Amino acid sequence: MRIIFRLFLTCLSLLAAAAPPAGAASLIRDTEVENTIRAFETPLLEAAGLDPNAFEVHIVNERSLNAFVAGGQKMFLHTGLLLRAQSASQVIGVMAHETGHIAGGHLARLQQAFEDASNEAIIATVLGVAAGVLAGRSDVGAAVVMGGQDMAFKNLLTFSRGQESSADQAGITYLNRTQQSARGFLEFMEILAQQELWMSERQDPYVRTHPISQERVTFLRDQVEKSQYSDIPLRPEYALMFRRMQAKLFAFIEAPVRTLSRYKADDNSIEARMARSIAYYKKPDLANALPLIDGLIKEYPNDAYFQELKGQFLFENGRIAEAKDALTHAARLMPEAPLILISLAQAQIEMNDDSLLPEASRHLQQALTKEKDNALAWRLLSVAYGRNGNQGMTAYAMAEYAFLSGKLAEASHHADQADKLLARGSPPWLAVQDLKDNIQTQQAKKRKKK
Repeated sequence: MRIIFRLFLTCLSLLAAAAPPAGAASLIRDTEVENTIRAFETPLLEAAGLDPNAFEVHIVNERSLNAFVAGGQKMFLHTGLLLRAQSASQVIGVMAHETGHIAGGHLARLQQAFEDASNEAIIATVLGVAAGVLAGRSDVGAAVVMGGQDMAFKNLLTFSRGQESSADQAGITYLNRTQQSARGFLEFMEILAQQELWMSERQDPYVRTHPISQERVTFLRDQVEKSQYSDIPLRPEYALMFRRMQAKLFAFIEAPVRTLSRYKADDNSIEARMARSIAYYKKPDLANALPLIDGLIKEYPNDAYFQELKGQFLFENGRIAEAKDALTHAARLMPEAPLILISLAQAQIEMNDDSLLPEASRHLQQALTKEKDNALAWRLLSVAYGRNGNQGMTAYAMAEYAFLSGKLAEASHHADQADKLLARGSPPWLAVQDLKDNIQTQQAKKRKKK
């Protein structure tokens, strides 16, 4: 897996990397991390009467403690929150609260703004607002916010105290309906409540965008005392998933020396061994990284995440054939995971064996049924089609990639080529017509903003 920092969600998993460029919106993609968050969130969505299939999780590479929701059922969680949380219960409590915002329609007034904005624009706005708060100057925040969003969009995260109380009540309801303790939620809010007295530059963004009051804390404390589920322990599988998620994020984000100091050699827990393997891979030191991950695979042969990690270690060290084998195992264990399928397809394409191209194309097409907006999948698909001599589908895939990358003129050129080359009335040709309409719509919006 990789943690990749870019302006578009095009990465296949986790890549060890330094901080993203200043001002760039940064997102993390990882199968295990995203599936962990989905596992925590699905019961809450069902309790709220919402469709879990419509839920989107986005992990923001930011050390600050924050979480927010945006258009539809998009939830953004900062790595700072995930790493500083002391238990899965605290994360689940925050997610229950944010689910309350979604179910309560608190963002309905800004729906059009969200529809017009990419995930990266949303995150850039959030970071810009946070910068302004920390600096005590609105112009600083405005300078960071990219794309010239209007004031309503810039303030999209600032909920009223009434909305916060409503989301608290809803969150408690969802936790009770799923028979989970709200103690973690209370603990989290008590920690944040202490920041209310701090200078603004020392406060976490969550405090500024989610107004906290003693009344809210008192309400949560009262609900914990009343609930019959307050003393129910956290599900053991949730606890392990949380520890693994934290270990993986920490190991990829922090320097290897910090990881090896935190997860010492005599710690034989699953998460510690995984973290150390990542740290050695980042050094790079495959001689120590591979035995650790191989040991985990031997003990847990049905764990796709370990196979995926091994595939990444090998791929990024030029051992493509071995990487393909590991990723093939991962895909067999988790055949519907788009990021794993994209990773496998990339390894197959890099093998420079044309007999593997049809299978690589199938993997990419399958991934795109889950993530139609994954730009990397479209770029790889254009390579596979191109090497097979399918010029029409190559042009179509390149048009999708360019569109998702914000290159509208290039997207229009490739779409026109695909329009001429593909069989009129065929499914790909019809998809090109839709894409051309989307390109024209976005071009018109850009002209209107000028």
